[in-house]
Amino acid sequence: MNILSRVLSFLTLLALLSLAACSSGPKAPDWQMEAKTAMERAVAAYLEGNSRVEAQEFARARSELSSTGRSDLMARAELLRCASRVASLVLEPCAAFEPLRPDAPAAERAYADYLAGQLQPQDMALLPAPQRAAAAAGADAAALKAMGDPLSQLVAAGVMFHAGRASPAVLQQAVDTASGQGWRRPLLAWLGVQLQLAEKGGDTEAATRLRRRIALTQNPAAGSKP
Repeated sequence: MNILSRVLSFLTLLALLSLAACSSGPKAPDWQMEAKTAMERAVAAYLEGNSRVEAQEFARARSELSSTGRSDLMARAELLRCASRVASLVLEPCAAFEPLRPDAPAAERAYADYLAGQLQPQDMALLPAPQRAAAAAGADAAALKAMGDPLSQLVAAGVMFHAGRASPAVLQQAVDTASGQGWRRPLLAWLGVQLQLAEKGGDTEAATRLRRRIALTQNPAAGSKP
């Protein structure tokens, strides 16, 4: 089974990470299990809004991966980290991947370009299946929902937003997805986009409602009675 299960399955980069261990086979090396645990905790902490824990756990994962001397594994880990940021609308270059790009496989280079909104049409076939389907569908909220995996949906929505192709339906799908998972960081990011649109469109009722929801997400005490 994939040793980066649950949280990281959203990218289908688990298979690419080559950190798979079968329960019927030999015991996985310690570095694999340590990397698994650290990456799971890092991504979960980031989505929950805990940057300090995320940094600590990713440093631990990076240390374990570096012990193999394999730049391809390190490149994939960096892409996982950058994808969690795209899901949360932190749309910045995946700087830590770039020094690894020359030795990264073609699929990883294509995925990095996808996250940056610079994917070349001829490279679409190199994407993981969920992102390939979303990229082909354009800005279709139904296609996002059909992806199934929550983080895959948010990554694809983030890429759409970066390209200026995120419709109100896509924004709502992203909000619903983040809310359903209890992922505070991406939820606040997507609610913030909805608030900006409501304010720009002069929809004061929607803006007021969104501010209340943002306040509640930021501070649970905001929803309690005096």
